Amino acid sequence: MAAIIELRDLTKQYGELTAVDALNLRIEEGAVFGFIGPNGAGKTTTMRMLTTLLRPTSGEAYIAGHSVIDDPHAVRRMIGYMPDFFGVYEDMKVWEYLDFFAACYDILPAARSGIVDDLLALVDLSHKREAYVETLSRGMKQRLCLARTLTHDPQVLILDEPAGGLDPRARIELRELLRELQKMGKTIFFSSHILSEVADICTSIGVLENGRLVAAGNVSEMMARLRAHRLITMRFVPGAAVDVEEAMLSLRGEPGVQSVTAETGEGLLPKLQIDFSGDDVALSELLARAIGRGWPVLAFNEESGDLEDVFLQVTKGTLD
Repeated sequence: MAAIIELRDLTKQYGELTAVDALNLRIEEGAVFGFIGPNGAGKTTTMRMLTTLLRPTSGEAYIAGHSVIDDPHAVRRMIGYMPDFFGVYEDMKVWEYLDFFAACYDILPAARSGIVDDLLALVDLSHKREAYVETLSRGMKQRLCLARTLTHDPQVLILDEPAGGLDPRARIELRELLRELQKMGKTIFFSSHILSEVADICTSIGVLENGRLVAAGNVSEMMARLRAHRLITMRFVPGAAVDVEEAMLSLRGEPGVQSVTAETGEGLLPKLQIDFSGDDVALSELLARAIGRGWPVLAFNEESGDLEDVFLQVTKGTLD
Protein backbone atom coordinates (compact mmCIF):
# COMPACT_ATOMS: atom_id res chain seq x y z
CA MET A 1 0.00 0.00 0.00
CA ALA A 2 1.27 3.49 -0.85
CA ALA A 3 2.53 5.85 1.84
CA ILE A 4 0.20 8.81 2.30
CA ILE A 5 2.50 10.50 4.86
CA GLU A 6 6.23 10.50 4.31
CA LEU A 7 8.99 12.23 6.27
CA ARG A 8 12.50 12.42 4.87
CA ASP A 9 15.21 13.64 7.26
CA LEU A 10 12.70 16.15 8.65
CA THR A 11 14.53 18.53 10.98
CA LYS A 12 13.62 21.62 13.01
CA GLN A 13 16.19 23.68 14.85
CA TYR A 14 15.83 26.71 17.09
CA GLY A 15 19.32 28.14 17.32
CA GLU A 16 21.44 25.44 18.95
CA LEU A 17 18.39 23.43 20.02
CA THR A 18 17.35 20.61 17.69
CA ALA A 19 13.67 20.02 18.42
CA VAL A 20 13.20 17.43 15.64
CA ASP A 21 16.24 15.55 14.41
CA ALA A 22 16.22 13.98 10.93
CA LEU A 23 12.94 12.05 11.16
CA ASN A 24 12.30 9.38 8.53
CA LEU A 25 8.86 7.82 8.52
CA ARG A 26 6.31 6.29 6.12
CA ILE A 27 2.64 5.89 7.01
CA GLU A 28 0.34 3.90 4.75
CA GLU A 29 -3.05 5.05 3.60
CA GLY A 30 -5.81 4.02 6.02
CA ALA A 31 -3.46 3.56 8.97
CA VAL A 32 -4.04 4.80 12.50
CA PHE A 33 -0.61 5.94 13.65
CA GLY A 34 0.08 6.69 17.31
CA PHE A 35 2.88 9.18 17.94
CA ILE A 36 4.11 8.83 21.52
CA GLY A 37 6.94 10.26 23.56
CA PRO A 38 7.79 12.23 26.71
CA ASN A 39 6.81 15.86 27.03
CA GLY A 40 9.19 17.99 24.98
CA ALA A 41 10.13 15.10 22.69
CA GLY A 42 9.15 17.04 19.55
CA LYS A 43 5.73 15.56 18.77
CA THR A 44 3.85 18.86 18.43
CA THR A 45 6.70 20.44 16.45
CA THR A 46 6.59 17.52 14.01
CA MET A 47 2.83 17.85 13.61
CA ARG A 48 3.05 21.59 13.01
CA MET A 49 5.55 20.98 10.23
CA LEU A 50 3.26 18.36 8.70
CA THR A 51 0.39 20.84 8.77
CA THR A 52 2.50 23.62 7.15
CA LEU A 53 2.35 25.80 10.28
CA LEU A 54 6.12 25.53 10.78
CA ARG A 55 8.75 25.48 8.06
CA PRO A 56 11.35 22.73 8.48
CA THR A 57 14.98 23.76 8.92
CA SER A 58 15.92 20.95 6.57
CA GLY A 59 14.50 17.74 5.16
CA GLU A 60 11.09 17.26 3.59
CA ALA A 61 7.62 15.95 4.32
CA TYR A 62 4.84 14.89 1.95
CA ILE A 63 1.12 14.43 2.42
CA ALA A 64 -0.47 12.38 -0.39
CA GLY A 65 2.51 13.29 -2.58
CA HIS A 66 2.32 17.04 -1.89
CA SER A 67 5.33 18.78 -0.35
CA VAL A 68 4.66 20.72 2.85
CA ILE A 69 7.31 23.20 1.69
CA ASP A 70 6.61 23.59 -2.02
CA ASP A 71 2.86 22.98 -2.12
CA PRO A 72 1.37 23.96 1.28
CA HIS A 73 -2.06 24.90 -0.13
CA ALA A 74 -2.53 21.40 -1.58
CA VAL A 75 -1.43 19.88 1.73
CA ARG A 76 -4.02 21.94 3.63
CA ARG A 77 -6.73 20.62 1.34
CA MET A 78 -5.68 17.06 2.14
CA ILE A 79 -5.55 17.34 5.94
CA GLY A 80 -7.77 18.06 8.90
CA TYR A 81 -5.77 19.37 11.87
CA MET A 82 -6.85 19.44 15.49
CA PRO A 83 -4.23 21.14 17.71
CA ASP A 84 -3.68 20.36 21.39
CA PHE A 85 -5.10 23.77 22.31
CA PHE A 86 -8.01 24.47 20.02
CA GLY A 87 -10.02 27.66 19.67
CA VAL A 88 -13.79 27.76 19.68
CA TYR A 89 -16.06 30.72 19.08
CA GLU A 90 -18.10 30.54 22.25
CA ASP A 91 -20.83 32.97 21.17
CA MET A 92 -21.74 30.94 18.07
CA LYS A 93 -24.28 28.17 17.87
CA VAL A 94 -22.95 24.69 17.18
CA TRP A 95 -24.30 24.56 13.62
CA GLU A 96 -23.00 28.10 12.91
CA TYR A 97 -19.52 27.06 14.06
CA LEU A 98 -19.36 24.21 11.55
CA ASP A 99 -21.03 26.29 8.83
CA PHE A 100 -18.38 28.99 9.28
CA PHE A 101 -15.50 26.56 8.75
CA ALA A 102 -17.23 24.93 5.80
CA ALA A 103 -17.45 28.41 4.23
CA CYS A 104 -13.71 28.88 4.86
CA TYR A 105 -13.14 25.87 2.61
CA ASP A 106 -15.27 27.44 -0.15
CA ILE A 107 -18.11 24.94 0.25
CA LEU A 108 -21.20 26.38 -1.40
CA PRO A 109 -24.10 27.43 0.88
CA ALA A 110 -26.46 24.90 -0.71
CA ALA A 111 -24.17 22.04 0.30
CA ARG A 112 -23.17 23.31 3.74
CA SER A 113 -26.44 22.54 5.51
CA GLY A 114 -26.31 18.85 4.63
CA ILE A 115 -22.62 18.62 5.54
CA VAL A 116 -23.24 20.23 8.94
CA ASP A 117 -26.10 17.83 9.69
CA ASP A 118 -24.00 14.82 8.67
CA LEU A 119 -21.06 15.91 10.83
CA LEU A 120 -23.24 16.55 13.86
CA ALA A 121 -24.73 13.08 13.48
CA LEU A 122 -21.26 11.55 13.13
CA VAL A 123 -19.98 13.10 16.38
CA ASP A 124 -23.33 12.60 18.18
CA LEU A 125 -24.08 16.31 18.62
CA SER A 126 -27.30 16.60 16.60
CA HIS A 127 -29.22 17.28 19.79
CA LYS A 128 -26.93 20.27 20.46
CA ARG A 129 -27.40 21.84 17.02
CA GLU A 130 -28.97 25.05 18.34
CA ALA A 131 -26.91 25.22 21.55
CA TYR A 132 -24.18 27.82 21.98
CA VAL A 133 -20.67 26.47 21.94
CA GLU A 134 -19.94 27.95 25.38
CA THR A 135 -22.59 25.67 26.93
CA LEU A 136 -20.91 22.44 25.77
CA SER A 137 -18.88 20.20 28.04
CA ARG A 138 -15.18 19.76 27.28
CA GLY A 139 -15.83 16.37 25.71
CA MET A 140 -18.53 17.83 23.46
CA LYS A 141 -16.24 20.70 22.45
CA GLN A 142 -13.56 18.14 21.62
CA ARG A 143 -15.97 16.24 19.37
CA LEU A 144 -17.14 19.50 17.79
CA CYS A 145 -13.55 20.44 16.96
CA LEU A 146 -13.02 17.02 15.46
CA ALA A 147 -16.12 17.59 13.32
CA ARG A 148 -14.60 20.92 12.27
CA THR A 149 -11.53 19.12 10.91
CA LEU A 150 -13.85 17.01 8.72
CA THR A 151 -15.81 19.80 7.04
CA HIS A 152 -13.86 19.54 3.77
CA ASP A 153 -13.67 15.70 3.88
CA PRO A 154 -9.87 15.43 4.22
CA GLN A 155 -7.99 12.18 3.59
CA VAL A 156 -5.65 12.67 6.53
CA LEU A 157 -6.46 13.66 10.11
CA ILE A 158 -3.63 15.04 12.25
CA LEU A 159 -4.72 15.19 15.88
CA ASP A 160 -2.50 16.54 18.67
CA GLU A 161 -3.47 14.97 22.02
CA PRO A 162 -7.15 14.57 21.05
CA ALA A 163 -8.03 12.89 24.37
CA GLY A 164 -6.19 15.40 26.55
CA GLY A 165 -8.19 16.54 29.57
CA LEU A 166 -11.16 14.28 28.89
CA ASP A 167 -12.88 12.14 31.51
CA PRO A 168 -12.97 8.34 31.00
CA ARG A 169 -16.41 8.31 29.33
CA ALA A 170 -15.45 11.11 26.93
CA ARG A 171 -12.19 9.27 26.04
CA ILE A 172 -14.14 6.10 25.25
CA GLU A 173 -16.54 8.08 23.05
CA LEU A 174 -13.64 9.72 21.23
CA ARG A 175 -11.92 6.37 20.73
CA GLU A 176 -15.05 4.90 19.16
CA LEU A 177 -15.33 7.94 16.91
CA LEU A 178 -11.75 7.47 15.70
CA ARG A 179 -12.52 3.82 14.94
CA GLU A 180 -15.50 4.93 12.88
CA LEU A 181 -13.35 7.42 10.97
CA GLN A 182 -10.85 4.65 10.20
CA LYS A 183 -13.69 2.54 8.78
CA MET A 184 -14.52 5.52 6.55
CA GLY A 185 -11.02 5.25 5.06
CA LYS A 186 -9.36 8.14 6.86
CA THR A 187 -5.67 8.02 7.70
CA ILE A 188 -5.22 9.17 11.30
CA PHE A 189 -1.97 10.51 12.74
CA PHE A 190 -2.34 11.37 16.40
CA SER A 191 -0.18 12.01 19.41
CA SER A 192 -0.92 10.90 22.93
CA HIS A 193 0.70 10.27 26.29
CA ILE A 194 -2.16 7.96 27.32
CA LEU A 195 -0.41 4.83 26.16
CA SER A 196 -3.27 2.39 26.70
CA GLU A 197 -5.45 4.48 24.39
CA VAL A 198 -2.85 4.38 21.65
CA ALA A 199 -2.59 0.59 21.91
CA ASP A 200 -6.37 0.24 21.76
CA ILE A 201 -6.90 1.97 18.43
CA CYS A 202 -3.68 2.34 16.46
CA THR A 203 -2.30 0.00 13.82
CA SER A 204 1.27 1.25 14.24
CA ILE A 205 3.25 3.53 16.52
CA GLY A 206 6.31 5.73 16.55
CA VAL A 207 8.23 6.57 19.71
CA LEU A 208 9.99 9.94 19.81
CA GLU A 209 12.67 10.91 22.30
CA ASN A 210 14.75 14.11 22.24
CA GLY A 211 13.55 14.81 18.71
CA ARG A 212 14.63 11.42 17.37
CA LEU A 213 12.48 8.51 16.29
CA VAL A 214 13.77 5.65 18.45
CA ALA A 215 11.25 3.02 17.31
CA ALA A 216 8.44 2.67 14.82
CA GLY A 217 6.32 -0.17 13.53
CA ASN A 218 3.38 -2.49 14.07
CA VAL A 219 2.30 -2.62 17.73
CA SER A 220 2.17 -6.42 18.06
CA GLU A 221 5.51 -6.86 16.32
CA MET A 222 7.17 -4.34 18.62
CA MET A 223 5.75 -6.08 21.67
CA ALA A 224 7.02 -9.41 20.39
CA ARG A 225 10.49 -7.92 19.91
CA LEU A 226 10.44 -6.47 23.41
CA ARG A 227 10.99 -9.72 25.24
CA ALA A 228 13.65 -12.24 24.35
CA HIS A 229 11.59 -14.78 26.33
CA ARG A 230 7.87 -15.43 26.84
CA LEU A 231 6.20 -15.02 30.21
CA ILE A 232 3.81 -17.90 30.92
CA THR A 233 1.36 -18.02 33.82
CA MET A 234 0.21 -21.39 35.19
CA ARG A 235 -2.66 -21.49 37.72
CA PHE A 236 -3.90 -24.49 39.65
CA VAL A 237 -7.41 -25.43 40.78
CA PRO A 238 -8.27 -23.71 44.08
CA GLY A 239 -7.98 -26.02 47.05
CA ALA A 240 -6.15 -28.71 45.09
CA ALA A 241 -3.28 -30.48 46.83
CA VAL A 242 -0.33 -29.15 44.84
CA ASP A 243 3.25 -29.19 46.05
CA VAL A 244 4.27 -25.85 44.58
CA GLU A 245 7.94 -26.27 45.45
CA GLU A 246 8.04 -29.67 43.76
CA ALA A 247 6.26 -28.27 40.68
CA MET A 248 8.76 -25.42 40.45
CA LEU A 249 11.70 -27.80 40.70
CA SER A 250 10.21 -30.03 38.01
CA LEU A 251 9.53 -27.13 35.65
CA ARG A 252 13.07 -25.77 36.03
CA GLY A 253 14.33 -28.97 34.46
CA GLU A 254 12.12 -28.59 31.37
CA PRO A 255 13.59 -27.57 27.98
CA GLY A 256 13.19 -23.85 27.31
CA VAL A 257 12.37 -22.92 30.90
CA GLN A 258 14.71 -20.14 32.05
CA SER A 259 13.23 -19.50 35.48
CA VAL A 260 10.11 -20.15 37.59
CA THR A 261 8.65 -18.00 40.34
CA ALA A 262 5.61 -18.64 42.56
CA GLU A 263 2.83 -16.48 43.95
CA THR A 264 1.09 -18.07 46.90
CA GLY A 265 -0.58 -16.88 50.05
CA GLU A 266 -3.85 -16.72 51.91
CA GLY A 267 -6.74 -16.00 49.54
CA LEU A 268 -4.56 -16.39 46.44
CA LEU A 269 -4.79 -19.13 43.84
CA PRO A 270 -1.51 -21.05 43.52
CA LYS A 271 0.21 -19.48 40.52
CA LEU A 272 3.54 -20.03 38.80
CA GLN A 273 5.21 -17.62 36.37
CA ILE A 274 7.51 -19.26 33.85
CA ASP A 275 10.15 -17.47 31.79
CA PHE A 276 10.10 -19.57 28.60
CA SER A 277 12.26 -19.34 25.46
CA GLY A 278 10.63 -22.05 23.32
CA ASP A 279 8.21 -21.82 20.39
CA ASP A 280 4.49 -22.65 20.31
CA VAL A 281 5.08 -26.38 19.80
CA ALA A 282 7.46 -26.54 22.75
CA LEU A 283 4.96 -24.60 24.85
CA SER A 284 2.19 -27.06 23.98
CA GLU A 285 4.45 -29.99 24.91
CA LEU A 286 5.27 -28.34 28.24
CA LEU A 287 1.56 -28.08 29.06
CA ALA A 288 0.96 -31.70 28.03
CA ARG A 289 3.72 -32.92 30.35
CA ALA A 290 2.35 -30.82 33.23
CA ILE A 291 -1.09 -32.37 32.83
CA GLY A 292 0.49 -35.82 32.41
CA ARG A 293 2.02 -35.45 35.87
CA GLY A 294 -1.48 -35.08 37.26
CA TRP A 295 -1.17 -31.40 38.10
CA PRO A 296 -4.64 -29.76 38.40
CA VAL A 297 -3.91 -26.99 35.87
CA LEU A 298 -6.76 -24.48 35.74
CA ALA A 299 -5.16 -21.87 33.43
CA PHE A 300 -2.08 -21.75 31.23
CA ASN A 301 -1.59 -18.54 29.28
CA GLU A 302 1.01 -16.18 27.91
CA GLU A 303 1.26 -12.63 29.22
CA SER A 304 1.21 -10.28 26.25
CA GLY A 305 2.85 -7.22 27.81
CA ASP A 306 1.61 -3.74 26.98
CA LEU A 307 2.60 -0.53 25.24
CA GLU A 308 4.04 0.95 28.41
CA ASP A 309 6.64 -1.83 28.37
CA VAL A 310 7.56 -0.91 24.81
CA PHE A 311 7.74 2.78 25.67
CA LEU A 312 9.96 2.26 28.71
CA GLN A 313 12.28 -0.06 26.80
CA VAL A 314 12.75 1.99 23.66
CA THR A 315 13.23 5.28 25.48
CA LYS A 316 16.15 3.62 27.25
CA GLY A 317 17.51 2.47 23.89
CA THR A 318 17.24 -1.24 24.73
CA LEU A 319 15.11 -2.28 21.76
CA ASP A 320 17.27 -3.11 18.75
